[in-house]
Amino acid sequence: MKKLLTPNPAHIGRPAGATAQPDAVPASFASGSPQGLIADMEAIVGVDNVHGRVSDLIRFSADAGPYRTIPQIVVSPRNAADVAALMRYCANHDRHMTFRSAGTSLNGQAMSDDILVDMKTNFTGMEVRDGGAALWSRPGVVLGDAQAVLGRHGFMLGPDPGSTSVCTIGGVLADNAGGMRCSLERDSYHCIEDMIFVLPSGTVVNTESGDAAFAAQEPQLHADLLAFRDKLRANTELVEFLRKKFSIRNTNGLRLDAFLDEDEPVHILKRLLIGSEGIFGAIIEATMRTVALPKVKATVWVELPNLRDAASYVHPIMETGALACELLVADVMRRSAQHYDHAPETWREIDDAAAALLVEVGAADEARLQEAMDSLQAVLADAPLLRPLQFETSEEGMRGAWLLRNGLYGLLGSARPQGTAYITEDVCFPPDQIGQAAADLLELQAKYNYPEAVMGHAAFGNLHFFMNPRFDVPEERQAYAEFLDELAELVIDKYQGSMKAEHGTGVNMAPYLKHEWGEEAWELMWELKGLIDPHAVLAPNVKLSRDPEIHLKGFKSFPKIEAEINPCIECGFCEPVCPSRHATVTPRQRIVLRREMARQPEGSAVLEQLHKEYQYDAVDMCAADGTCSIPCPISIDTGAVMKQLRARAVSPAADKVALSTAQRWDLVEKLARAGIISANKVGTKPVRLGADAARGIVSPDLVPTVPGPLPQAASRLPRTERAGAGAVYFPACINRIFGRPAGTAPDSVDLPRAIVELGRRSGQPVWIPDDVAGDCCGTPWSSKGYQDGFEYQARKIVRDLYQWSEGGALPIIVDAASCTHGLLDNVPQVLDGSDKDKWEQLRILDVVEWLRDEVIDYLPIVQDLGSIAVHPTCSTQHLGISEALVALANACGNAIVPEGAHCCGTAGDRGLLHPELVESATREERAGLSAQHFDYYVSDNRTCEMGLEMTAGHAYESIAVLLERASRPLVTP
Repeated sequence: MKKLLTPNPAHIGRPAGATAQPDAVPASFASGSPQGLIADMEAIVGVDNVHGRVSDLIRFSADAGPYRTIPQIVVSPRNAADVAALMRYCANHDRHMTFRSAGTSLNGQAMSDDILVDMKTNFTGMEVRDGGAALWSRPGVVLGDAQAVLGRHGFMLGPDPGSTSVCTIGGVLADNAGGMRCSLERDSYHCIEDMIFVLPSGTVVNTESGDAAFAAQEPQLHADLLAFRDKLRANTELVEFLRKKFSIRNTNGLRLDAFLDEDEPVHILKRLLIGSEGIFGAIIEATMRTVALPKVKATVWVELPNLRDAASYVHPIMETGALACELLVADVMRRSAQHYDHAPETWREIDDAAAALLVEVGAADEARLQEAMDSLQAVLADAPLLRPLQFETSEEGMRGAWLLRNGLYGLLGSARPQGTAYITEDVCFPPDQIGQAAADLLELQAKYNYPEAVMGHAAFGNLHFFMNPRFDVPEERQAYAEFLDELAELVIDKYQGSMKAEHGTGVNMAPYLKHEWGEEAWELMWELKGLIDPHAVLAPNVKLSRDPEIHLKGFKSFPKIEAEINPCIECGFCEPVCPSRHATVTPRQRIVLRREMARQPEGSAVLEQLHKEYQYDAVDMCAADGTCSIPCPISIDTGAVMKQLRARAVSPAADKVALSTAQRWDLVEKLARAGIISANKVGTKPVRLGADAARGIVSPDLVPTVPGPLPQAASRLPRTERAGAGAVYFPACINRIFGRPAGTAPDSVDLPRAIVELGRRSGQPVWIPDDVAGDCCGTPWSSKGYQDGFEYQARKIVRDLYQWSEGGALPIIVDAASCTHGLLDNVPQVLDGSDKDKWEQLRILDVVEWLRDEVIDYLPIVQDLGSIAVHPTCSTQHLGISEALVALANACGNAIVPEGAHCCGTAGDRGLLHPELVESATREERAGLSAQHFDYYVSDNRTCEMGLEMTAGHAYESIAVLLERASRPLVTP
């Protein structure tokens, strides 16, 4: 039975102006994976780990690269035994499988037209060993999380690619990823210690068990690898060639030098799996050596008049002991200045010939850091600098420089013409020839009218550049093929370089392996593939392909979709912070599915099914808090489009009811508070039963659940005086309804009372207007698409704030970060005329800002409250006050932000409507919380605190409540 007021998914429609594309998913996929295949996979990995709907197949079909292949099915194995069973299944049924983790691959190495194996979902977990000198990890761990954990011990993993915030350990190992500071001796190939992996035969190998154990498991393969080793070593010319090829970065092909660096087959295999892109087996666990972090660092931009000058200083700079030296050409510098606040303003008008180097130095202490900076200045003393060196030592400044550098991939991709692909190439030249090589590269790009944008890891001779062909135009497809042929001649023949330095081979460079390695080495790679994977179970055409045009097949189209999300390059940087990432879909997947709707012809069976699945997966389950825009290189807010789709589904009758609710919000507050008082007396069970019964009849998107303990009802607001007040205090409606967490200490105080008391103690008194009831920031309406109700509340709150603040003379303090954010970002979008003028005169502060700027310096802290878990909300991140929140907590004790602490998924009432959203959002954070004991748990938003208590089981309170406790005068006996 269809529930009342359930949205009709047909309202989702197709993006305006969409035109059906030749690469639209065929109608045969409308019903999803074949039922027989689903049954087989469920028997191996369990029902919950098989993804066979058409939307599942499409959302996993795209990654950060230009290719797209639709899998027959997607599975998420639970452990090594499942992976082994999948491999045996493929061998016995003449099928094949490909591994995928974060989906940040750029060259088609993580796609399948058969069984796609998700190695991220069920393969998390890490452990710091030897005091930080080593890390044990499973492949699904996000590299950025691993680096953060290691950083607390003073160490880091060597690889530090630009995708650190999203890529996983499995992908880093399988691609032998590099990065800004990753010298050869720091890469995964050189730092791997031990590994558990599954071979295509289904054999699970643990290198810690030793070579004899492996010989007993796989006697024939063991013998074959020994024979292969001896044959290769006997070929002295090939040995010399291998050593030369791997003296610079190279991920194009296989690590045949493993047979030179290891003697025993089990350890040869361990190194062969590094950079193998999943064609030899599945990495289940890995132990890696780490490198020590410098205690102090500095960055500096070195701006020079031309590329040749910039290149000539790279080697001398690195000789001083610099950690990194990144190259940007003029076109990239100009684009950066137009988008990033941290880019020097002078870059907007930089000369076409100019270039810049981003240099980082580090040391164990300030004195040695100064020596490093002095050495760098000495090397550049005679350089024709366009601007004097300005070393940056603040965390904010250094972070800004690297955010700029890491964001260039997305920034350049967003500027591509409509309908074009976005291809990132990654080549390596001998570092001492980087200047001339870069000039040759720019000349080649200009010849084919590709953007003359070159950047890269100059310290290692590794350059990146970009192309934007239209593959639906035959002439452009042909030009792309000719460009790659000329690129191979330039990189391989002229400079003896690598066609892929750190991004892996994939299908993109597979046809060029023979050119780079020669017939003999290429055939040896094929021979090795046959020894390890005789049934060709793993990743056909990845790395090794006999199809000379495989790199010209399977390109994805980029049909036009909503303007807010149209620039997306599908990099996936948004995914680790998305609240629904473990429950339904991510922002990238929402966009991928939307593009498929644009590709489909009107009325197609696939389109109809996508609409049905998209309503809940994408629209209903979106927190719409804009968190995805924070890590996105070009700040795309996918949630904004989800709110648009919600608004489309709003009927005139529903909008009228919503407006009426907004106009009577004071009554709603009273009823809600009375309901909580009642629930506090009779318990939550009757309330939960009533809510569940209503949800059985009405759309779950309208009736909240009661999944956990309800807080106490808010106490009456404390009385305050307008005379002498330094600020207006506006208690958000959520804090006028919900009070302290249930079971808190008897001496705890409500948030409004805490803020009033903090103002009194610090000599900064605040005033609460008597008529705040009925005022709201409007987010409950705007997030659901109720435009009339939102506009009513927006106008009302601005007029009231203007009156209370005496025309903006007094600042206004708001005690919930999401409400502050709504007032600052959402409300002005619907204002005009005098209301707009009034809003522009208001100074609205979140309570965290007020505490940081006006209170903390005048507040005596008399108690150390011990260890404090801090949850910066999505709104504190948008407002730029997360660090202030942590600093305030540190004033009370020892503050720690657990790993994985992103948006909690509560999103106002969204998490109460869909508690599975909060469960998904907090999965990693809950793991971080369970790793140690905390005395207090704090945040800056009441509903977020409730959601965290619901899932993590800890009573969260506002930072203001914590500060009130820490500054409360001690009572002497």
